[in-house]
Formats: sequence, C-alpha cells, structure tokens
Amino acid sequence: MIAVIPAAGEGTRLRPHTHTLPKVLVDVAGKPILGHILDQLVAAGISRVVLIVGYLGDLVEEYVRGHFRLEAFFVEQEERKGLGHAVSLARPHVEDKPCLIIYGDTIFEVDLPSMLVGEVNLIGVKAVEDPRRFGVVETDGRRITRLVEKPEAPKSNLAIVGLNKLVDSAAMFDAIDHLMKHEIRTQGEYQLTDAFQRMIEVGARLETFPVEDWFDCGKQETLLSTNRRLLERAAAASERPGTVIVPPVYIADEAEVEESVIGPYVSIAAGCRVRRAVLSDCILSVGAVVENMVLKNSLIGARARVAGSALVYDGGDSSTVSHIE
Repeated sequence: MIAVIPAAGEGTRLRPHTHTLPKVLVDVAGKPILGHILDQLVAAGISRVVLIVGYLGDLVEEYVRGHFRLEAFFVEQEERKGLGHAVSLARPHVEDKPCLIIYGDTIFEVDLPSMLVGEVNLIGVKAVEDPRRFGVVETDGRRITRLVEKPEAPKSNLAIVGLNKLVDSAAMFDAIDHLMKHEIRTQGEYQLTDAFQRMIEVGARLETFPVEDWFDCGKQETLLSTNRRLLERAAAASERPGTVIVPPVYIADEAEVEESVIGPYVSIAAGCRVRRAVLSDCILSVGAVVENMVLKNSLIGARARVAGSALVYDGGDSSTVSHIE
C-alpha cells in the first residue's frame, strides 16, 4: 500500500501564515498538519508516500525528509488543475497498485488498519450539517451509487472527508484520464469526485467507510477548533515553575515559559519564548515570542514577536507587533 497526499494548495484562507509556509506545514496541537497525517500512516505500517507539491514544495520535502523515515517521492503540480489532476501525477509511482489517498489539509483519527484490509474500494465519509461545501455521496446501504462535487441541492448529508482507499487504482487513474481527455471539469477543475463517479459508471464498486473524527484545517476558526479537539486527546503538559497551566495545553520541551497563565487550548511549539503572558485558545508556531500580553483566539506565526497589551492577533511568520507607550 502506498499513500498519495495532494499537498500543493496555497492555503489562501490561512494568510498571512501561508505567505511563507505551505498550508500543510501550519502548526496545530504541537506539530504541522502534515505531521499528524504522516504519524497516522507510520503507525499503520505504511512506509511509501507520494506527495504532490507545488507552492513552497521545497519546504514540504525538507520537513518530511528531516522528520520521517519514509520512502517518499515528491511530484510537482506545476499548474493547479484540480485534485483529480494532482492525484493523476502520482501514477508513475503507484504503478496501478492499491493506494490510499489522503487530502493534505485534513487530520483524521480512524482505525486505519481496518480500512486497509479487504479488496473493496472505500471512500471515507462523515455526516455533516451543510454538505454543499463538500463532495457528497449517495448510497444504497454501504454501496455508493452516485457522487457529486459541491451540489447545490444535496440528496445526502454524507461528505467525502479526504481519506480514500483504492484497491483498483488503475480504474481510478483511467477515470481521471477520461475527465482530462474529454475536458470534464467542475468549477473549472478536474475533480477527484467526478473520477470516482466515472468509476461507478463503468462498473466499479465503491463503498463508504465511516470517519467520525475528521478535523478541518482550512481557515483560522477551524484550525483553532481542531487545535482544541486534538489537545483534549493529548497528554498533559509538564509543569513550568512560576506558571499556571490550565489544561489541555501542549508546550514543547524546548519552549521557554515564565510567569504566565497558559490555557486552556494553547499549543506552544519548540523555540517559543513566553513571558508574563495570559494565553487561551492560541497556537504559537516555532520560535514565536510573546511577552507582556493577554491573547485569545490567536495564531502566532513562526519567529513572530508580540509584546504589549491585550488584543486578538492573526500574525504571519517573522512579523512583529509591539505596544508603544
């Protein structure tokens, strides 16, 4: 089994953070989004990965090679033609063998080994309140009868979450080729959802696989929400002298925290320095500095420095905010 991870998106809804980082490397609950995904794959015994990169792809490769012992292949998507097009670029490495496709901006908690067994194509789904924002599946029992990308009037509330197992990957790649040959696009792009629908039309069997814990990291509000939910599952942070910790909190061992109140729902990455601060519902990326501040519902980019009085702040990498007396 080889994993294919489309990770070429620019993450425009997470700017300014994604001006200097690809979306998959934005921190949440103590590590980059991509780190959570790869940890799940390693735990399930998957050691071969194809990453489709584009925007700041060299940083993705540097991170993966520096933190994981994987047989990793990196393929550049030079033109953004959609998720289907991105996945098609992995074909030379997959070689029509079974593959697992995981969207690079989605964190999941699922019994992955149970998904990997068996000889059925599986599409991970979750019931959602507003399925219009997603690819949607219609079913007869577990068997999928129809898939539609972002329907205006969905006939189902089962959203495609971005975790798919293709036993018959050759049929999937052939379906994508069909879309591109005949210029079949949805919202201007070659969609993976449309490729799955084409597979059904030519006789392939696709079934649903329930994914209950699915965490969206596409924008600031959902990233902070994901941070909260993941921290609730994490081990308790170690105590720091002179600091009050209100769990759940993640504090990297290499972070300096002094005379502060931290939590709940705060993630502080390695190299951060926090002094005389009160933080709640915040994510501090690598090397960030926060001093003499009260912060809530804030994302602090890598190496950013924030000092002064209370505010809500969404600051990108290497930025500085200071209170002037």
